[in-house]
Amino acid sequence: MKINGMIKKMKAELHAQTAYYQLVLYNFDAHSGWEATDQIEMNTVLEHYLKIHYTGDIYCIHCGRKTRKSFAQGYCYPCFSHLAQCDSCIMSPEKCHYQAGTCREPDWAEKNCMNDHFIYLANTATAKVGITRASQIPTRWIDQGATQALPVIKVSQRYYSGLMEVIFKQHISDRTVWQKMLKGEPEKIDLLLLKQQIMDKLKFQIATLQEQYHARDFQLLSEDQITQIKYPVVQYPHKVKSLNLDKTPLITGRLLGIKGQYLILDCGVINIRKHGGYQIELTIL
Repeated sequence: MKINGMIKKMKAELHAQTAYYQLVLYNFDAHSGWEATDQIEMNTVLEHYLKIHYTGDIYCIHCGRKTRKSFAQGYCYPCFSHLAQCDSCIMSPEKCHYQAGTCREPDWAEKNCMNDHFIYLANTATAKVGITRASQIPTRWIDQGATQALPVIKVSQRYYSGLMEVIFKQHISDRTVWQKMLKGEPEKIDLLLLKQQIMDKLKFQIATLQEQYHARDFQLLSEDQITQIKYPVVQYPHKVKSLNLDKTPLITGRLLGIKGQYLILDCGVINIRKHGGYQIELTIL
């Protein structure tokens, strides 16, 4: 099988605690924008050989403009400079400037930021804190390669989630150690105990935020339902070698697993999300 098109991050769903991935290739239509033209159920091609050929062309995943360089995992520079989804407050929600009236796209913010978000604890080989829109559960956890995840606080907008994450980071990292995540299944973490320990340390700071804004906008979750996630991996690498299409435009290898947004091949690992906008020819042998 041989297909071609532009790539974005893999779609992911959770069924019976197992992550299922779809790699979708897109082509741009001047009237309707990006259209999905081919879709591969990646779990079904485990242990097959893949040939990934980068054609040398990059397109903006938003406007379709051809660009020499991809910014923020798939955007051309004009879109990167003007879209709200590329603003610095997306990575640092506590820097939200919507209330100041300077949001790049208020309508986009209304749909994506002014809605329920969760602060969660996860195990991605190490314990971490993170935030996500309610609509991105459990996709966000799969994208990070988490094997366990536990929502701890629900807030009414993204800005509040950023304020919460800032105080959580006093006691726990928000980083995913991706090399360690790809080396194997991590030991289980008692997320309930970790939650209790951190919440005890932060109770006064959380109370201060509730008083400063509105208590109803900060809901401390009493449900302790931990999501467990398994990944389609036949074999983890002993040594993680990162592959980059700019340096290696033709990659051929046997697919040994998928975790996070990485394809684990017998010749190295490639982050699909990092290559958003790249035009490829994919051959499955």
